Amino acid sequence: VQLQASGGGLAQAGGSLRLSCTASGSIFRIDDMGWYRQAPGKRRELVAVISDGGTRRYADSVKGRFAISRDNAKNTVHLQMNSLKPEDTAVYYCNAEIIEAGPVTLIAKDTWGKGTLVTVSS
Repeated sequence: VQLQASGGGLAQAGGSLRLSCTASGSIFRIDDMGWYRQAPGKRRELVAVISDGGTRRYADSVKGRFAISRDNAKNTVHLQMNSLKPEDTAVYYCNAEIIEAGPVTLIAKDTWGKGTLVTVSS
């Protein structure tokens, strides 16, 4: 199983960007899907997560500005980022708790996508 992220890039402060991430492989089910970010010199931190039932959780720093959503039929999670700030600049990583259909049993995998860079200029 793997995650493929898209979106990101350069935006001005106050602008918007949208990230998307799609899971592929032998997927039985996907539990939580989310986004993390890591700024230079800082630890990776949670940005937003959404459960398979649609329950959302956000970092305080992005509440009211970012919105996470998912399309279960397409195994995809989106992160709409509005009112961007320079401090949002970071590498953003997609994460998902994927239940993989193995040859004999189900296998739970905490899966990460490759990061995508978001740069917000002031």
